[in-house]
Amino acid sequence: MQRKLRLKNRADFNRIYRWGKSFANGQFVVYWSRQPVAEPFRLGVSASKKIGNAVVRNRMRRVIKEIVRLNGDKIVPHIDFILIVRKPAVDMETKQLEKSILHVLKKAGLLRKEERFH
Repeated sequence: MQRKLRLKNRADFNRIYRWGKSFANGQFVVYWSRQPVAEPFRLGVSASKKIGNAVVRNRMRRVIKEIVRLNGDKIVPHIDFILIVRKPAVDMETKQLEKSILHVLKKAGLLRKEERFH
């Protein structure tokens, strides 16, 4: 995933947590807000120590970023969003993670219209 598509600073995270909307399923929570400068979107990934050690957390971040990169064309433009990893996601395979991420994004209304009905 390109660097310009990542959320990095605390102020952006706090803004989204405070003013954004949230949706969840068993494996992920997504917080999001509209952002005109985000082209096409910006992603932040949060993996707390509850889900495992540094190796596990970093692996989850890498896998999630790759899934979002591959499905970037399906995500609506001009949004900032944060994906928070929950413990059950650690034991899932990549294909299951992808399905779960797309499910929570669909639930939040962050997938493009033409992709929702497939």
